[in-house]
Amino acid sequence: MFEKYSYEYLMNRALSRVTSNVDKRQGSVIYDALAPACAELCQAYIELDRVITETFADTASREYLIKRAKERGLAPYESTYAVVLADLKGKFKLNGGERFNLEDVNYFYTGETEGDYYKLKCETAGEAGNKSYGRLIPIDSISGLESAEIVDLFYEGENEEDTEAFRKRYFASFEALAFGGNIADYKEKMQKLNENYEISQRGGVGGVKVYPVFNGGGTVRLVFATRGNNKPTNELKELVQTAVMPLEFPYQGVGFAPVGHNVTVKGVTERTINISAELTLKPGYIIDDIKAYAENAVEEYLAQLRAAWADEENIIIRISSIESRILNITGIIDIRNTAINQSEENLSIGTDEIPIRGELIVN
Repeated sequence: MFEKYSYEYLMNRALSRVTSNVDKRQGSVIYDALAPACAELCQAYIELDRVITETFADTASREYLIKRAKERGLAPYESTYAVVLADLKGKFKLNGGERFNLEDVNYFYTGETEGDYYKLKCETAGEAGNKSYGRLIPIDSISGLESAEIVDLFYEGENEEDTEAFRKRYFASFEALAFGGNIADYKEKMQKLNENYEISQRGGVGGVKVYPVFNGGGTVRLVFATRGNNKPTNELKELVQTAVMPLEFPYQGVGFAPVGHNVTVKGVTERTINISAELTLKPGYIIDDIKAYAENAVEEYLAQLRAAWADEENIIIRISSIESRILNITGIIDIRNTAINQSEENLSIGTDEIPIRGELIVN
Protein backbone atom coordinates (compact mmCIF):
# COMPACT_ATOMS: atom_id res chain seq x y z
CA MET A 1 0.00 0.00 0.00
CA PHE A 2 2.93 2.32 0.72
CA GLU A 3 5.33 0.88 -1.84
CA LYS A 4 6.07 4.22 -3.48
CA TYR A 5 7.40 5.72 -0.25
CA SER A 6 10.94 4.51 -0.78
CA TYR A 7 13.97 6.26 0.67
CA GLU A 8 14.74 7.85 -2.71
CA TYR A 9 11.15 9.09 -3.11
CA LEU A 10 11.08 10.64 0.35
CA MET A 11 14.53 12.17 -0.08
CA ASN A 12 13.61 13.77 -3.39
CA ARG A 13 10.35 15.09 -1.96
CA ALA A 14 12.13 16.59 1.05
CA LEU A 15 14.83 18.22 -1.11
CA SER A 16 12.16 19.67 -3.41
CA ARG A 17 10.92 21.71 -0.47
CA VAL A 18 14.33 23.34 0.02
CA THR A 19 14.90 26.61 -1.82
CA SER A 20 16.96 26.37 -5.00
CA ASN A 21 19.69 28.74 -3.82
CA VAL A 22 20.87 26.15 -1.27
CA ASP A 23 23.40 23.43 -2.15
CA LYS A 24 21.36 20.18 -2.25
CA ARG A 25 23.98 17.85 -3.68
CA GLN A 26 24.87 14.60 -1.88
CA GLY A 27 27.29 15.41 0.91
CA SER A 28 25.97 18.92 1.41
CA VAL A 29 24.80 20.05 4.83
CA ILE A 30 21.12 20.05 3.94
CA TYR A 31 21.38 16.66 2.20
CA ASP A 32 23.13 15.06 5.16
CA ALA A 33 20.62 16.63 7.55
CA LEU A 34 17.60 15.25 5.68
CA ALA A 35 18.99 11.76 4.92
CA PRO A 36 18.63 10.20 8.43
CA ALA A 37 15.10 11.58 8.84
CA CYS A 38 14.02 10.23 5.43
CA ALA A 39 15.55 6.83 6.24
CA GLU A 40 13.58 6.63 9.48
CA LEU A 41 10.41 7.82 7.74
CA CYS A 42 10.86 5.12 5.08
CA GLN A 43 11.13 2.52 7.85
CA ALA A 44 7.96 3.89 9.44
CA TYR A 45 6.08 3.42 6.16
CA ILE A 46 7.35 -0.18 5.99
CA GLU A 47 6.05 -0.83 9.51
CA LEU A 48 2.76 0.91 8.71
CA ASP A 49 2.32 -1.36 5.70
CA ARG A 50 2.93 -4.33 7.98
CA VAL A 51 0.27 -3.04 10.40
CA ILE A 52 -2.25 -2.94 7.55
CA THR A 53 -1.28 -6.47 6.46
CA GLU A 54 -1.54 -7.92 9.97
CA THR A 55 -4.81 -6.15 10.76
CA PHE A 56 -6.96 -8.07 8.28
CA ALA A 57 -7.54 -11.81 8.62
CA ASP A 58 -7.05 -12.59 4.93
CA THR A 59 -3.44 -11.33 4.98
CA ALA A 60 -2.41 -11.72 8.63
CA SER A 61 0.41 -14.02 9.60
CA ARG A 62 -0.36 -16.90 11.96
CA GLU A 63 0.46 -14.91 15.12
CA TYR A 64 -1.94 -12.09 14.34
CA LEU A 65 -4.57 -14.33 12.75
CA ILE A 66 -4.80 -16.11 16.10
CA LYS A 67 -5.27 -12.77 17.86
CA ARG A 68 -8.00 -11.77 15.41
CA ALA A 69 -9.76 -15.14 15.71
CA LYS A 70 -9.90 -14.86 19.50
CA GLU A 71 -12.54 -12.18 18.96
CA ARG A 72 -14.72 -14.97 17.51
CA GLY A 73 -13.84 -17.41 20.28
CA LEU A 74 -11.70 -19.47 17.89
CA ALA A 75 -8.22 -20.90 18.33
CA PRO A 76 -6.14 -23.34 16.24
CA TYR A 77 -6.59 -26.98 17.08
CA GLU A 78 -3.62 -28.18 19.10
CA SER A 79 -1.51 -31.14 18.09
CA THR A 80 -2.43 -34.47 19.65
CA TYR A 81 -0.55 -37.67 20.45
CA ALA A 82 -1.09 -40.99 18.71
CA VAL A 83 -1.95 -44.08 20.73
CA VAL A 84 -1.17 -47.50 19.28
CA LEU A 85 -2.01 -51.04 20.30
CA ALA A 86 0.99 -53.29 20.85
CA ASP A 87 1.23 -57.05 21.07
CA LEU A 88 3.80 -57.83 23.76
CA LYS A 89 4.75 -61.45 24.28
CA GLY A 90 6.62 -63.13 27.11
CA LYS A 91 6.46 -63.43 30.90
CA PHE A 92 6.89 -59.89 32.13
CA LYS A 93 5.27 -57.22 34.24
CA LEU A 94 4.70 -53.60 33.21
CA ASN A 95 4.05 -50.82 35.70
CA GLY A 96 3.39 -48.03 33.22
CA GLY A 97 5.82 -45.63 31.62
CA GLU A 98 8.00 -48.27 29.94
CA ARG A 99 9.38 -46.87 26.71
CA PHE A 100 9.70 -48.37 23.24
CA ASN A 101 11.17 -47.20 19.95
CA LEU A 102 10.01 -47.59 16.36
CA GLU A 103 12.04 -45.87 13.65
CA ASP A 104 12.27 -42.17 14.56
CA VAL A 105 9.63 -42.02 17.32
CA ASN A 106 9.30 -43.33 20.85
CA TYR A 107 6.25 -44.64 22.70
CA PHE A 108 5.47 -45.30 26.36
CA TYR A 109 3.05 -47.67 28.03
CA THR A 110 0.02 -45.76 29.37
CA GLY A 111 -0.90 -48.39 31.94
CA GLU A 112 -4.02 -49.34 29.97
CA THR A 113 -4.90 -52.31 27.80
CA GLU A 114 -7.41 -52.98 25.05
CA GLY A 115 -8.25 -56.66 25.10
CA ASP A 116 -4.95 -58.54 24.84
CA TYR A 117 -3.06 -55.50 23.58
CA TYR A 118 -1.19 -52.76 25.41
CA LYS A 119 -1.82 -49.07 24.78
CA LEU A 120 1.32 -47.15 23.93
CA LYS A 121 1.29 -43.36 23.57
CA CYS A 122 3.68 -41.59 21.24
CA GLU A 123 6.05 -39.11 22.88
CA THR A 124 6.03 -36.93 19.77
CA ALA A 125 2.90 -34.92 19.04
CA GLY A 126 1.35 -34.99 15.58
CA GLU A 127 1.12 -37.48 12.76
CA ALA A 128 4.63 -38.89 13.27
CA GLY A 129 3.32 -41.52 15.66
CA ASN A 130 0.54 -42.80 13.41
CA LYS A 131 1.92 -46.31 12.94
CA SER A 132 -0.36 -49.27 12.43
CA TYR A 133 2.37 -51.90 12.36
CA GLY A 134 6.07 -52.32 13.09
CA ARG A 135 8.46 -54.12 15.41
CA LEU A 136 9.16 -52.24 18.64
CA ILE A 137 12.52 -52.05 20.39
CA PRO A 138 12.31 -51.64 24.18
CA ILE A 139 14.29 -48.65 25.42
CA ASP A 140 13.94 -49.72 29.06
CA SER A 141 15.07 -53.14 30.20
CA ILE A 142 11.97 -55.36 30.57
CA SER A 143 12.75 -58.74 32.04
CA GLY A 144 10.94 -61.60 30.32
CA LEU A 145 9.81 -59.62 27.24
CA GLU A 146 10.26 -61.79 24.15
CA SER A 147 8.79 -59.64 21.36
CA ALA A 148 6.91 -56.39 20.87
CA GLU A 149 5.14 -55.07 17.81
CA ILE A 150 2.45 -52.56 16.91
CA VAL A 151 -0.69 -54.21 15.55
CA ASP A 152 -3.06 -51.26 15.16
CA LEU A 153 -3.46 -47.51 15.48
CA PHE A 154 -5.93 -46.81 18.30
CA TYR A 155 -6.03 -42.98 18.28
CA GLU A 156 -4.46 -41.06 15.43
CA GLY A 157 -2.23 -38.12 16.28
CA GLU A 158 -2.93 -34.80 14.59
CA ASN A 159 -0.55 -31.97 13.77
CA GLU A 160 -1.38 -28.49 15.00
CA GLU A 161 -3.98 -26.96 12.72
CA ASP A 162 -2.42 -25.51 9.59
CA THR A 163 -2.56 -21.71 9.25
CA GLU A 164 -4.57 -21.72 6.02
CA ALA A 165 -7.01 -24.31 7.35
CA PHE A 166 -7.50 -22.16 10.45
CA ARG A 167 -7.97 -19.06 8.29
CA LYS A 168 -10.64 -20.89 6.27
CA ARG A 169 -12.41 -21.97 9.46
CA TYR A 170 -12.30 -18.39 10.75
CA PHE A 171 -14.04 -17.05 7.65
CA ALA A 172 -16.50 -19.95 7.66
CA SER A 173 -17.64 -18.84 11.12
CA PHE A 174 -19.26 -15.80 9.45
CA GLU A 175 -21.11 -17.73 6.78
CA ALA A 176 -23.92 -19.23 8.83
CA LEU A 177 -25.85 -17.85 11.77
CA ALA A 178 -25.62 -20.26 14.68
CA PHE A 179 -28.68 -19.94 16.88
CA GLY A 180 -30.49 -22.00 19.47
CA GLY A 181 -29.96 -25.52 18.17
CA ASN A 182 -30.16 -24.94 14.43
CA ILE A 183 -27.88 -26.92 12.12
CA ALA A 184 -25.17 -24.26 12.12
CA ASP A 185 -25.27 -24.15 15.93
CA TYR A 186 -24.74 -27.88 16.26
CA LYS A 187 -21.86 -27.88 13.76
CA GLU A 188 -20.18 -24.95 15.49
CA LYS A 189 -20.49 -26.45 18.95
CA MET A 190 -19.30 -29.85 17.78
CA GLN A 191 -16.11 -28.19 16.53
CA LYS A 192 -15.73 -26.39 19.87
CA LEU A 193 -15.45 -29.83 21.49
CA ASN A 194 -11.91 -30.02 20.10
CA GLU A 195 -10.97 -27.63 22.89
CA ASN A 196 -11.77 -30.44 25.33
CA TYR A 197 -8.50 -32.23 26.10
CA GLU A 198 -10.03 -35.69 26.52
CA ILE A 199 -11.87 -35.44 23.22
CA SER A 200 -9.00 -33.90 21.23
CA GLN A 201 -6.51 -36.49 22.50
CA ARG A 202 -8.79 -39.29 21.32
CA GLY A 203 -9.03 -38.12 17.73
CA GLY A 204 -11.23 -35.05 18.10
CA VAL A 205 -14.21 -34.03 15.99
CA GLY A 206 -13.80 -33.46 12.27
CA GLY A 207 -16.62 -33.42 9.74
CA VAL A 208 -20.17 -33.43 11.12
CA LYS A 209 -23.55 -34.14 9.54
CA VAL A 210 -26.70 -32.95 11.32
CA TYR A 211 -30.05 -34.69 10.80
CA PRO A 212 -32.85 -32.61 12.39
CA VAL A 213 -36.25 -34.14 13.18
CA PHE A 214 -34.59 -37.49 12.68
CA ASN A 215 -37.23 -39.53 14.52
CA GLY A 216 -40.01 -37.08 15.28
CA GLY A 217 -40.16 -33.57 16.68
CA GLY A 218 -37.21 -32.52 18.81
CA THR A 219 -35.01 -35.45 17.79
CA VAL A 220 -31.62 -34.79 16.26
CA ARG A 221 -28.97 -37.16 14.97
CA LEU A 222 -25.32 -36.11 14.75
CA VAL A 223 -22.85 -38.18 12.75
CA PHE A 224 -19.18 -37.27 12.91
CA ALA A 225 -15.69 -38.31 11.84
CA THR A 226 -12.46 -37.64 13.68
CA ARG A 227 -10.17 -34.74 12.84
CA GLY A 228 -8.19 -37.20 10.76
CA ASN A 229 -11.38 -38.10 8.83
CA ASN A 230 -11.55 -41.56 10.30
CA LYS A 231 -14.07 -43.65 12.22
CA PRO A 232 -14.20 -42.61 15.91
CA THR A 233 -13.73 -45.14 18.68
CA ASN A 234 -16.59 -46.07 20.98
CA GLU A 235 -14.82 -44.21 23.78
CA LEU A 236 -14.69 -41.01 21.72
CA LYS A 237 -18.34 -41.35 20.73
CA GLU A 238 -19.33 -41.69 24.39
CA LEU A 239 -17.36 -38.56 25.33
CA VAL A 240 -18.99 -36.57 22.53
CA GLN A 241 -22.45 -37.90 23.39
CA THR A 242 -21.99 -36.83 27.01
CA ALA A 243 -20.84 -33.35 25.96
CA VAL A 244 -23.77 -32.93 23.59
CA MET A 245 -26.46 -34.57 25.70
CA PRO A 246 -26.08 -37.45 28.17
CA LEU A 247 -28.46 -40.18 27.05
CA GLU A 248 -30.10 -40.34 30.47
CA PHE A 249 -31.23 -36.69 30.22
CA PRO A 250 -33.16 -36.32 26.94
CA TYR A 251 -35.04 -33.06 26.26
CA GLN A 252 -33.72 -31.49 29.49
CA GLY A 253 -31.01 -29.21 28.08
CA VAL A 254 -28.14 -31.05 29.76
CA GLY A 255 -24.99 -30.65 27.67
CA PHE A 256 -25.07 -28.12 24.85
CA ALA A 257 -28.25 -29.50 23.32
CA PRO A 258 -31.13 -27.02 23.86
CA VAL A 259 -34.12 -27.82 26.03
CA GLY A 260 -36.59 -29.90 24.02
CA HIS A 261 -33.96 -31.71 21.95
CA ASN A 262 -33.16 -35.40 22.14
CA VAL A 263 -29.79 -35.87 20.43
CA THR A 264 -28.14 -39.11 19.37
CA VAL A 265 -24.46 -39.08 18.42
CA LYS A 266 -23.09 -41.62 15.97
CA GLY A 267 -19.75 -42.10 14.25
CA VAL A 268 -19.18 -42.63 10.56
CA THR A 269 -18.89 -46.23 9.45
CA GLU A 270 -16.21 -47.64 7.20
CA ARG A 271 -16.71 -49.16 3.77
CA THR A 272 -13.81 -51.29 2.56
CA ILE A 273 -12.85 -50.57 -1.02
CA ASN A 274 -11.15 -53.42 -2.87
CA ILE A 275 -9.73 -52.60 -6.28
CA SER A 276 -8.47 -54.77 -9.10
CA ALA A 277 -6.96 -53.73 -12.41
CA GLU A 278 -4.82 -54.97 -15.28
CA LEU A 279 -1.73 -52.90 -16.02
CA THR A 280 0.53 -52.58 -19.03
CA LEU A 281 4.05 -51.74 -17.91
CA LYS A 282 7.03 -50.23 -19.66
CA PRO A 283 9.83 -52.65 -20.54
CA GLY A 284 12.04 -53.31 -17.53
CA TYR A 285 9.30 -52.80 -14.93
CA ILE A 286 7.53 -55.50 -12.93
CA ILE A 287 4.38 -55.38 -10.81
CA ASP A 288 6.35 -55.51 -7.56
CA ASP A 289 8.11 -52.29 -8.60
CA ILE A 290 4.95 -50.22 -8.80
CA LYS A 291 2.37 -51.85 -6.51
CA ALA A 292 3.31 -49.80 -3.44
CA TYR A 293 3.05 -46.60 -5.52
CA ALA A 294 -0.35 -47.67 -6.80
CA GLU A 295 -1.54 -48.35 -3.25
CA ASN A 296 -0.38 -44.89 -2.17
CA ALA A 297 -2.16 -43.29 -5.14
CA VAL A 298 -5.41 -45.03 -4.23
CA GLU A 299 -5.02 -44.13 -0.56
CA GLU A 300 -4.49 -40.45 -1.41
CA TYR A 301 -7.66 -40.47 -3.51
CA LEU A 302 -9.73 -42.11 -0.79
CA ALA A 303 -8.28 -39.71 1.79
CA GLN A 304 -9.51 -36.78 -0.31
CA LEU A 305 -12.97 -38.32 -0.43
CA ARG A 306 -12.97 -38.85 3.34
CA ALA A 307 -11.98 -35.22 3.90
CA ALA A 308 -14.98 -34.08 1.82
CA TRP A 309 -17.46 -36.48 3.47
CA ALA A 310 -19.28 -33.90 5.61
CA ASP A 311 -19.95 -31.65 2.60
CA GLU A 312 -21.31 -34.41 0.36
CA GLU A 313 -24.66 -36.15 0.43
CA ASN A 314 -22.83 -39.37 -0.26
CA ILE A 315 -19.40 -40.29 -1.59
CA ILE A 316 -18.90 -41.74 -5.07
CA ILE A 317 -15.71 -43.67 -5.79
CA ARG A 318 -15.03 -43.20 -9.49
CA ILE A 319 -13.11 -45.62 -11.66
CA SER A 320 -11.85 -42.77 -13.86
CA SER A 321 -10.30 -41.03 -10.85
CA ILE A 322 -8.54 -44.20 -9.75
CA GLU A 323 -7.23 -44.90 -13.24
CA SER A 324 -5.94 -41.36 -13.79
CA ARG A 325 -3.96 -41.46 -10.55
CA ILE A 326 -2.46 -44.86 -11.26
CA LEU A 327 -1.55 -43.83 -14.81
CA ASN A 328 0.56 -40.99 -13.37
CA ILE A 329 2.92 -43.56 -11.84
CA THR A 330 6.22 -43.95 -13.65
CA GLY A 331 6.45 -47.29 -15.45
CA ILE A 332 2.75 -47.69 -16.24
CA ILE A 333 1.64 -47.36 -19.86
CA ASP A 334 -2.02 -48.36 -19.63
CA ILE A 335 -4.70 -49.60 -17.23
CA ARG A 336 -7.86 -51.54 -18.05
CA ASN A 337 -10.60 -53.70 -16.55
CA THR A 338 -10.55 -51.68 -13.32
CA ALA A 339 -13.10 -52.93 -10.82
CA ILE A 340 -14.28 -51.61 -7.46
CA ASN A 341 -15.50 -54.36 -5.15
CA GLN A 342 -15.68 -56.69 -8.17
CA SER A 343 -17.79 -54.29 -10.25
CA GLU A 344 -16.52 -52.27 -13.21
CA GLU A 345 -18.81 -49.36 -12.29
CA ASN A 346 -18.52 -46.36 -10.01
CA LEU A 347 -19.43 -47.14 -6.42
CA SER A 348 -21.77 -44.91 -4.41
CA ILE A 349 -21.51 -45.60 -0.68
CA GLY A 350 -23.89 -44.75 2.15
CA THR A 351 -24.54 -41.25 3.45
CA ASP A 352 -22.68 -41.95 6.67
CA GLU A 353 -19.95 -44.17 5.23
CA ILE A 354 -16.34 -43.31 4.47
CA PRO A 355 -14.13 -45.33 2.10
CA ILE A 356 -11.21 -47.31 3.50
CA ARG A 357 -8.66 -48.93 1.19
CA GLY A 358 -8.82 -52.67 1.21
CA GLU A 359 -6.95 -54.99 -1.14
CA LEU A 360 -5.39 -53.74 -4.37
CA ILE A 361 -4.91 -56.48 -6.95
CA VAL A 362 -2.91 -55.48 -10.02
CA ASN A 363 -1.53 -57.81 -12.66
